[in-house]
Amino acid sequence: MQVAPAIELLRVEDYLAGEQSSELRHEYLGGMVYAMAGASDAHNTIALNLAAELRSSLRGGSGRTFIGDMKAHIVIGGRDVFYYPDVMVTCDARDTKPYFKEFPKLIVEVLSETTENTDRREKFWNYTQIESLQEYILIAQDKREVTIFQRDKNWDAQILGESDQQLTITSLNLQLPLNAIYEGVAF
Repeated sequence: MQVAPAIELLRVEDYLAGEQSSELRHEYLGGMVYAMAGASDAHNTIALNLAAELRSSLRGGSGRTFIGDMKAHIVIGGRDVFYYPDVMVTCDARDTKPYFKEFPKLIVEVLSETTENTDRREKFWNYTQIESLQEYILIAQDKREVTIFQRDKNWDAQILGESDQQLTITSLNLQLPLNAIYEGVAF
């Protein structure tokens, strides 16, 4: 009987140091590292539209908006996990780390064909374990569809799809028209 060789897991410290000098971004799941693919025009436009609206609305308050290159750190079953959410808002004074945040209030992922299953399953499960997280939002890029999960609604999904609908981000006391999120995106 052959024994499979042991997989050497990357230490968190080595991962974080490597990410600072890497041209590619990588997500980290308990010692395993996964390279991230580039994003489409629609993906970038949606993420930037939302981040701009959030930043403008939060200006002068305690909330800070991050887009794309800021990691979210989660500990799941004693294992460290680092993801790069498309948009993240933290309002927690404990979030002082320069390269990752641990206490986000809002996380948003823009869906793509290659990431949708991960965003809807693995990341949903892992993100909802974050004690400070109040809302998780998934935004489709190939059609007008926004799915909102809220802690105070037991993480049940609410789906919006009409152009005249408003996205209500309860934790930030904010309403955004879907048209603003999808501005500049052609279907």
